[in-house]
Amino acid sequence: MEELDATGLLCPLPVLKLRKRLQSLAPGELLAMQASDRGALADVPHFCQSTGHHLEKIHDDGAVIHFLIRKSLV
Repeated sequence: MEELDATGLLCPLPVLKLRKRLQSLAPGELLAMQASDRGALADVPHFCQSTGHHLEKIHDDGAVIHFLIRKSLV
């Protein structure tokens, strides 16, 4: 599983880094991403829905939001 630390980055950088990292993954691979920008709570699910990637899990611990994303099979 790959990891992406986007903590400290402000919108739109977390999603831009997510898109770039997903391009290097094989279909079906998992990516664990952490972000501190509260906007990521809306931006990451929207990005996944519009690009076909599957958002497996979101966990918000208050300071950091943890996402688990599976790259689309297409």
